[in-house]
Amino acid sequence: MQSHHEPAKSGQQLTISLKYVCCECCDSEIRDAVTPIQGVTNVDIDYAKNVVTVNYDPKKASPEKIRESFQKAGFEPNVAIDKTTGRSVAESGHDHHAAMVQKGKANELKIKVITSGVIFVLVFLGSFPQWFPWVPGFLKNNFVLLALATPVQFWAGSQFYIGAWVASKRKTSDMHTLYAVGTSAAYFYSALITFLPGFFVGISSQTFFDASVGIMFLGLTGHYLEAIAKGKTSSAIKSLLGLRAKTARVLRGAKELDISVDDVVVDDIVIVRPGEKVAVDGIVLEGESAVDESMITGESMPVSKQPGDDVIGATINKSGSFRYRATKVGKDTTLAQIIKMIESAQASKAPIQRIADRISSYFVPIVFLVAIISFILWLYIAPVVGSLAFAIMTFVSVLIVSCPDALGFGRANLHNGWNRKRSREWCAD
Repeated sequence: MQSHHEPAKSGQQLTISLKYVCCECCDSEIRDAVTPIQGVTNVDIDYAKNVVTVNYDPKKASPEKIRESFQKAGFEPNVAIDKTTGRSVAESGHDHHAAMVQKGKANELKIKVITSGVIFVLVFLGSFPQWFPWVPGFLKNNFVLLALATPVQFWAGSQFYIGAWVASKRKTSDMHTLYAVGTSAAYFYSALITFLPGFFVGISSQTFFDASVGIMFLGLTGHYLEAIAKGKTSSAIKSLLGLRAKTARVLRGAKELDISVDDVVVDDIVIVRPGEKVAVDGIVLEGESAVDESMITGESMPVSKQPGDDVIGATINKSGSFRYRATKVGKDTTLAQIIKMIESAQASKAPIQRIADRISSYFVPIVFLVAIISFILWLYIAPVVGSLAFAIMTFVSVLIVSCPDALGFGRANLHNGWNRKRSREWCAD
């Protein structure tokens, strides 16, 4: 069951788990790291597992060279899985450890989202006493607001700083850079007002702790929703893997042997008795039966099977017994192909999302340029009372209002919608 949407691949595969892969923002940097290598024919990125699968010609490229290229680009190769044996990502990538790591990340983000949300409410109430006169007096104190905002800025939002640092190592910028710079500008500007209120005499001394905490809260919420989506995809794939038969009864010589389904090879004669699962895909040779194929077709009625009919691995034999010849095993079975398509849908991008990514790569330096121009304009060209303080406030304001919440959530919605669309297309195939 090969999808015509999938690009042709050849040679060998190397799957590498990379550290410092934050999200789809890293897509272009990951691809640019290895595509210049002669012999690399295709690069697939699975953000659900933070792994990259590289197809390459072993005569022109090597796993060592590929890993070295990722290292130079700032992505530290963590675990390498040699895929030359032909085992698919679906068969080896969703183990118990990976699921626990993903669940741990989601739980950590949940704690950060709840904590930053509660603090945001408190900071917002304390930042606008004219709107909420009933707020306790201590919440109106800038030092209290600073104490509340600090853990959100540097603990809850640490992943944005890590992402910005990784991007700077690659001599580029992304959404993490803008989150880190925008919230840091609001936080440190507000801290300056808190400790040096006299510096801003003549202009507004309003703090922006509510902005820094609020932006962090929204950003973390987006990451948490993304983690939930990844977890659901991983759970769906895990459920599909659970449908596989664990063992198969094969005829070797004159003996019937119970072996692991992974040890079944093409042309093996497999025996299936009533109530057992079909181990792998094949063609019926002897016997008649009815097979429940609802997990593949959705049809609730069992399908009659006779010699010459195809059977699909993981379906359930309902009545009679039969023997069949294995035609597809391992990564070539229908179930493995379905799992592979789901993973490909998770890692794929809509064309319009690529446009959004390209826009964001230019958006960050443009924002910095506009902020610098605003600073120079108000400091030198249009001086006012307290020019330096006002120029700083203008510089900070540009960075704050440019934080990418709308664009970030829009990219996430585009990504999820595209995944659902491609999954429907592949299932229809």
